Amino acid sequence: MIYERVARPALFRLGGGDPEIAHERTIGALTALAKVPPAVAALRRLNTVEAPRTVFGVRFPGVVGLAAGMDKNGVALRAWPALGFGHVEVGTVTRHAQPGNPRPRLFRLRESGGIINRMGFNNDGAEALAARLTAVGPLGVPLGISIGKSKVTPVEDAVEDYLHSFRALRRFADYVAVNVSSPNTPGLRGLQDRAALDELVGALAAEAQGTPLLVKIAPDLTDEAIGEVLQVCADHGVSGLIATNTTVSRGGVAAADRPVADVETGGLSGRPLTARAREVVAFIHREAPELPVIGVGGISSVDDAHRMLDAGASLLQVYTGFIFGGPPLIRAINRSLAPAGT
Repeated sequence: MIYERVARPALFRLGGGDPEIAHERTIGALTALAKVPPAVAALRRLNTVEAPRTVFGVRFPGVVGLAAGMDKNGVALRAWPALGFGHVEVGTVTRHAQPGNPRPRLFRLRESGGIINRMGFNNDGAEALAARLTAVGPLGVPLGISIGKSKVTPVEDAVEDYLHSFRALRRFADYVAVNVSSPNTPGLRGLQDRAALDELVGALAAEAQGTPLLVKIAPDLTDEAIGEVLQVCADHGVSGLIATNTTVSRGGVAAADRPVADVETGGLSGRPLTARAREVVAFIHREAPELPVIGVGGISSVDDAHRMLDAGASLLQVYTGFIFGGPPLIRAINRSLAPAGT
């Protein structure tokens, strides 16, 4: 309640209410915190609740992870485990550094508990992230790295673009997520088509060298298209799926948020995505029960987390829910999943 009544309103006022400025200042504060080991250790003692599970051969100390997009460049890495996250996914990172799309490109839907973004994979590039990860060293929780296609790279050259990032970063990763589902890079979602995905995943799997490879899909795919993705994953021994990315749909948006939602393009995340993300996870679990799924999309409460796990998710990730619910949401979910007596 303190977060919702005091901290969140203050954060939302940062930068004159500009969500991207608020995000940058929050990341800046967490980056500074990450450089103070006693503070990190104290927060970690407060927020750590052990609920371990092993997924695709990797031991996760907790079920809830930080989704890609929050800390694209890995600048606040040591802060996230201290806030209770059982794994951290950085990125999406691209071969080439890029500024992303023009601002404004991030919009809050307060009544809907959602966010629209058209960031466009703004990041410092794969080599810069590799240098930063070298300096940071082990986190103590698994690290996922999300890779995507550079905007300047033609779609026909996408495979080599992804391979460059993969080769630069795989030694740091407990798993690598292949992002072919963001709506904010022209042509990217076409890489989910069976032939294109088969070529891309086949090339990455051939160089995986034991690094778990996951594919992140859009919630807007039909069941038939998801089935084709599952076949490609089976053909190449993919370790798991991340379901889902943001949606281009505007379903479930509250009337008060319509003036923004109906005008601004980009991917929608948060509560409006809750039901569809869970449907996709449930479909994958029915069709390929042996394939681990990281469930992400609209997890805004303890109930959302449990229902996503009941749908078949092996792990969870939170992004928009964390913006609206803060560290108390992560702590509450972790405590609800902890073994009795802990």
